[in-house]
Amino acid sequence: MREDVENLDITDVTANWVNAAVLQHQIDERIKALADLSHTPLFFGRLDYLHAPGADKAEGAEGERFYIGRRHVHDAEGDPMVIDWRAPVSQPFYRASKKDPMDVGLRRRFGYTSGDLTAYEDEHLSDPSEAAATSKLLQQEIERPRVGPMRDIVATIQPEQDEIVRSGLAGSVCVQGGPGTGKTAVGLHRVAYLLYAHRERLARTGTLVIGPNKSFLHYIEQVLPALGELEVKQATVDDLVAHVEVRGTDDATAAVVKGDARMAEVLRRAVRSHVTLPTEGVVVVRGSRRWRVPAYELETIVGELLDRDIRYGAAREALPQRIAHAVLVQMERSGEAPDDRVQDAVARNTAVKAAVKAIWPPVDPAKLVLRLLTDADFLAVHADGILDEDEQKEILWSKPVRSVKSARWSPADAVLIDEATDLVQRTHSLGHVVLDEAQDLSPMQYRAVGRRCTTGSATVLGDLAQGTTPWATRSWDEALTHLGKGEAVIEELTAGFRVPTDVITYASRLLPHIAPGLTPVASVRENPGFFEVRPTTADEQVVDACEELLRNEGSIGLIAADARIPALTEALTAAGLTYLGPGEETTAQTRLTLVPASLAKGLEYDYVVLDEPQAVVDGEPDERTGLRRLYVALTRAVSGLTVTHAAPLPRQLA
Repeated sequence: MREDVENLDITDVTANWVNAAVLQHQIDERIKALADLSHTPLFFGRLDYLHAPGADKAEGAEGERFYIGRRHVHDAEGDPMVIDWRAPVSQPFYRASKKDPMDVGLRRRFGYTSGDLTAYEDEHLSDPSEAAATSKLLQQEIERPRVGPMRDIVATIQPEQDEIVRSGLAGSVCVQGGPGTGKTAVGLHRVAYLLYAHRERLARTGTLVIGPNKSFLHYIEQVLPALGELEVKQATVDDLVAHVEVRGTDDATAAVVKGDARMAEVLRRAVRSHVTLPTEGVVVVRGSRRWRVPAYELETIVGELLDRDIRYGAAREALPQRIAHAVLVQMERSGEAPDDRVQDAVARNTAVKAAVKAIWPPVDPAKLVLRLLTDADFLAVHADGILDEDEQKEILWSKPVRSVKSARWSPADAVLIDEATDLVQRTHSLGHVVLDEAQDLSPMQYRAVGRRCTTGSATVLGDLAQGTTPWATRSWDEALTHLGKGEAVIEELTAGFRVPTDVITYASRLLPHIAPGLTPVASVRENPGFFEVRPTTADEQVVDACEELLRNEGSIGLIAADARIPALTEALTAAGLTYLGPGEETTAQTRLTLVPASLAKGLEYDYVVLDEPQAVVDGEPDERTGLRRLYVALTRAVSGLTVTHAAPLPRQLA
């Protein structure tokens, strides 16, 4: 298939060099999409239907066989050899069961080792004499060691995951899922499915995956290209709101106030305060005639624009046209017959432009936010009845700032500027947005993401128990309201495929303290996994634990409180152990990653050494946030976990 595209001759099929360049780019992208991926088989399953799908199921009708894979593959004549996993005919591979065979006589799963076919396993779904059994190949695939970036799960998608993946483009979906339930993979595969089912529409409107940090995005970035989808952009929330350079930080209290949804109304008031009702009329001179629009008529026009509550910038662009229209009405009454060109000329008249500048001056969003944060009186006027005096003092800067460029903006300030920017000029909306690790976003950050999909849909992924910011989400209903997707369906994934039973059971001791009422994850893995709590007296013993785990196959993560990283760096270097930073791709030679607890979210390793749980808790501003950070760190292991500690363990783990 790739050679066919490479051999295309476009010499005589384009009208000009521009068309030729565009077509060549499309060909190059298609060649990229058809690249061979090492150790990635093209098919992983087979379905033998009792009857041809869509055909009459009368007795004697012949069945049909389909191979299911990551990509559609056809032969030289164009006949399909492998069916794309997203096609409707592939759906029974994920959903058929002994109770509901979906007209499937046989489902075959193929097992691979380093890309070589090494096993297969059959289920005769329509045979009543064969009992239902757990697929050993499925278990092996789920438990396969993880070295390198995150991989796709097309061979292991479960029925409850498939329902979310294949839900329609029109509606938004929120997925609450504990550690190891596959929520991130489900979100990425949903994007792949939507691009398959609605390619033309999403090609026009665009798709975006939003993650918590660059390390996380680097970890997941190969999943969609492996499925042939190269056009999906990835970003963090900070990337979306990068109107200014962020060089500062807020303390937790100030960040909570700045991230509160009430700030949206403060900003709206501040933007609209720039409008000044006219006290004088406008006189437009055209040739020998003078046309006067009186102040009361201008006031009516301005009032109508304010009542419509449209974007500040859009109203400012409309104002000169509305004034010009008032002049044209007078012209018509005097017997003239002006057209649109005359109206445009009047709108550009010097007197009209001067009036617009006085009534509806331009607003610079960054300067507006800077004034709110540095001018106590200006903030007090627009925050009256919204923020109390203490909250206003929290967000006011103590030192004066000369300009927007010299200001030490914080991440929360950048979000406020993005809100103000949208009040002035509408933000471009995409067709679909995936928001991962959403539980850590503030209400104002949800609004920033929601602006990017006002006319599209969203897939929101997260776990309330893993919220590790002071403003972490309390409920998905509240979060979805801030996102502007209050109608979204909330789904819950509770079957754990990644974290071993013993590990998730230990970590779940924290749930009553960090997320009361949340359903604990139930591991579906047959292998209980390796789990040990080991007292230590020196950092060298932590290194010893890493060396022991490195004797196993797969990746190793050493997770520790951020303050402990320098000491552990020194200990690893002294022991001659090479290691990577979070998000860097592991190799056969370097399988150990040193991970600060603040960056562990969303990552996974075959084996984890968790250093000093109490230090992880103490590294956060309050105990609940610290326990949530610890819950995240405890649940990064796929096969085994060793907890090392010199200090006593947190009482919640006793």
